[in-house]
Amino acid sequence: MSNLNYHHLRYFREVARDGHLTRTAERLNLSQSALSTQIRQLERRLGHDLFERRGRSLVLTEAGRIALDHADQIFGAGEELLVTLRGTGMIRRPLRIGALSTLSRNFQLRFLRPVLGREDVEVVLRSGSGAVMLEELRTLAVDVVLTTEPPPHEAARDFVAHRIDEQKVGVHGTPSRMRHETLRDLLEFEPVILPTESSIRTGFDSLIARLGIAPRIAAEVDDMAMVRLLAREDAGLAIAPSVVLADELGQGVLVEAPFDLEIVESFYAVTVDRQFPHPVVTELLAPPSA
Repeated sequence: MSNLNYHHLRYFREVARDGHLTRTAERLNLSQSALSTQIRQLERRLGHDLFERRGRSLVLTEAGRIALDHADQIFGAGEELLVTLRGTGMIRRPLRIGALSTLSRNFQLRFLRPVLGREDVEVVLRSGSGAVMLEELRTLAVDVVLTTEPPPHEAARDFVAHRIDEQKVGVHGTPSRMRHETLRDLLEFEPVILPTESSIRTGFDSLIARLGIAPRIAAEVDDMAMVRLLAREDAGLAIAPSVVLADELGQGVLVEAPFDLEIVESFYAVTVDRQFPHPVVTELLAPPSA
C-alpha cells in the first residue's frame, strides 16, 4: 500500500479553502490543469470524490469534508512542530455541534460533558434557528444538532431524530412566591414567565384552559437563558424544565412548586445518514451500558 502524497493533500486543502480551482491555481502560480491533476490523483488514492461542482464553484463531498478535517490536523501539527520543536502525536478531531439558539445552556453542557476535556476532541459550538441549523447539518457543516423539536415532517426523511432526554415542565420561583396551596391559586395570583417554545406553550395554554384562569404573564421569552435570569430577578414564576434552572435550584435561590403540570419537553439530537459517521457523535448517542 503506497503512502499518501502530502503535496496532493496540501493542494487539495488550498482548493477546499478557496472553493474555486482557477483562483487557487492563480494564487499558487500553477496551471489549472496541473492542479486538477493533483486533486484527481488524491481522489484515486483515497478512493472517493472530494468535490462536486456546483456552477463555477467546488463544494466538498462528505469524504472531502473528512479529508479537510484531517488535512487541517496534519498541517496544523506540522506548523506546531516548527514552532515548538516537538510534536505530541495527538490529533484533535473537531466535533461541530449545532444548537437551537433558544436551547437551555445547561442541557447543552450535560450533553457535551462526556467529551469535555478530552485531548482528542475539539468542540465547536454553533447556534441559530432550527431551519439554519438543519441546513448546516444537511451540508455537513455541523455533525449533530441539538433541539427541542424533531425536524418538520416534510424534511424528516433527510434526518434522524434521536430523543435523548425528556423532562417534566414545572413551576419555579423564589420561595416567597410559593405561599399558595393550589396550582390554580399559584398561577392565578403570581405573574408567570412563559417560554415561547411550542410544546411548553401549547401545554400551558391547555392547562390554564382546564383550570379556567387568565394568568398574568410577566414576560414571553424565546430564550431559556433569559427565562432563567428573569426568574432569578424575581420577575415571576418560570414555566420550564428544571434543567434550565439547575444552578439556582441547587443554590436554593429558586424552588420548584409541588404541582404536576402534565407538560413534558423532549430533547433531540438530530443527525443525517452518513457514509462516515462521526465516531464521537456515535459515542455520545450510544445507549448507556447495562
